[in-house]
Amino acid sequence: MGALGKQLTTTMSNSSAGTSSKPRPATSQQPTETSSKRKRGVFQKELQHMLYGFGDDINPLPESVALMEDIVVEYVTELVHKAQDIGSQRGKLSVEDFLYLIRKDNKKLNRCTELLNMNEELKQARKVFESDEEKLRKVFEVDEAAE
Repeated sequence: MGALGKQLTTTMSNSSAGTSSKPRPATSQQPTETSSKRKRGVFQKELQHMLYGFGDDINPLPESVALMEDIVVEYVTELVHKAQDIGSQRGKLSVEDFLYLIRKDNKKLNRCTELLNMNEELKQARKVFESDEEKLRKVFEVDEAAE
């Protein structure tokens, strides 16, 4: 396991920054409920790039990538379950349920807000582009009919 993987294992097993109070396994050798039921390697390429971006080797050890994937999947799974618990009170799951869960972590909250705003801007840009495209299509149809 690379130095980054060992550091992450130590940090994640000692940290209270996770979403649950239950202790995390120190190694990826112990199968968790989520890791035994899911397809492995789904996020392999993305995690390799992220590890490299944060200072690991360009080709990080497969064990490091697998450990990171286990940590990420476990975190996201726990977050989704907690959001479902919150959303079930209203009968549906919403973005606000996730924002509520990360409200005390300003970095995550700010990044999520930024990404949600960007997503909205992209939706608006696509809407404008599609309406412009539709107008152009009608103009070309009229021109072709006139010929």
